[in-house]
Amino acid sequence: MSDASHPLSRDLVFYLSAPHACSYLPGREALTLFADPAQPLTQQDFTTLSELGFRRSGGLVYTPRCPACSACIPSRIVVNEFAPDRSQRRNWRANSDLEVRVIESRFSDQHIALYQRYIHSRHPDGAMAVERREEVERFFLCDWSDTFFIEFLQDGRPIALTVVDLLGSGLSAVYTFFDPTEARRGLGVYAVLSLVAEARRRHLDYVYLGYLIEESPKMAYKARYRPQEHFYDGRWQRL
Repeated sequence: MSDASHPLSRDLVFYLSAPHACSYLPGREALTLFADPAQPLTQQDFTTLSELGFRRSGGLVYTPRCPACSACIPSRIVVNEFAPDRSQRRNWRANSDLEVRVIESRFSDQHIALYQRYIHSRHPDGAMAVERREEVERFFLCDWSDTFFIEFLQDGRPIALTVVDLLGSGLSAVYTFFDPTEARRGLGVYAVLSLVAEARRRHLDYVYLGYLIEESPKMAYKARYRPQEHFYDGRWQRL
């Protein structure tokens, strides 16, 4: 834990889950290490845990601890050195007609409807296929995190939303969802590029992308944003 640039403000309690089916690699068994959810974190604690490869889902802060697998690799973009490739530059130009707004973390009725369209189109059988506002909020928000939204609008209508956590060392991409009828725009790519732009505006060093899983098509895309660092063997190392 010495790789973190900020020490934990106090001792935290961690638990290891029972074995469960891996969400990303079929046929594999997973274990998850998570901080006691009854113990609210400070922003310093959350930054430190993020620098140690942890992620947040609602109020649960977790990291994989699978004894027979190390496929989940925490990844982060080095903001000041990031150079978009040709495809990413084309995506940025193609979406220049959109209005991009940084707003408070409050879900509107339009956001909830957008999420429902997205999740039922892309992941209808997953644990996140929920209907009610309270369930959506429970997935993405918690009392102690400094969270905001990046909203993407077309003619005043939101067509994508990125949930973002502010850390001491960067921005953490929690989740992005978008109108499935606008898939041709590549809004997931545009959301990552917008996160890099927002981190630069705030003079932050990193954009935390979560777990890169090269064997999982829906998680392998993260490797395309370079340069980036991966957390393994207890420290961040340049890809």
